[in-house]
Amino acid sequence: MTVPQLDTLARVETPEGITLLWRVAGVMPRAAAWALDFVIRFALVWVLAAGLAVLGTAGQGFYLIGLFAVFWFYPVLFEVLNDGQTPGKRVLGLRVINRNGTPVTWVASFLRNLLRTVDMLPLLYGFGLVACLSDADARRLGDRVAGTLVVYAELAHCEDSAPQVPIVHAPLALSRLEQAAVIAFAERARLLTPERQQELAAILRPL
Repeated sequence: MTVPQLDTLARVETPEGITLLWRVAGVMPRAAAWALDFVIRFALVWVLAAGLAVLGTAGQGFYLIGLFAVFWFYPVLFEVLNDGQTPGKRVLGLRVINRNGTPVTWVASFLRNLLRTVDMLPLLYGFGLVACLSDADARRLGDRVAGTLVVYAELAHCEDSAPQVPIVHAPLALSRLEQAAVIAFAERARLLTPERQQELAAILRPL
């Protein structure tokens, strides 16, 4: 049975059958990580251009090859070889993983970064922003196709059981899915601020 997700926690079941709780990264930390990586790539390209300028026309050819390599292979190499973290993601405490909780693979990393060209359309990552805001796991189009998640590097800690309180019978019959949602809320309530607890609990008030 699928338990409805609350806030930004994603339940990921590993191939070994272990359920892990990851805290999904939202738009702002991901944008900040991308900006840091962009600055690093721009600096690499500038150093490359300065170094190859002495070669004249031949240097221009090598520069174009280097430009292509920096902007296309920089994220893939770091994500696969550095535990899912580019330098920008490491600073922000983020990492890329496969949807089943395993380390991101070459194919998945290449796909998610290749489709970044689509997420950038029509302007300023418009498609990517809409995709992130409309997905429970804040995945852009590249993540959906590649089957990846961008999460915080540290696993989320959640209470294993609901608090011990007196039993209160519901005034109406609840489906199994609704019961699971109430239990999930009770288990995670201690991780939320009182204001957020009240906001979620108030959803049931009309009933």
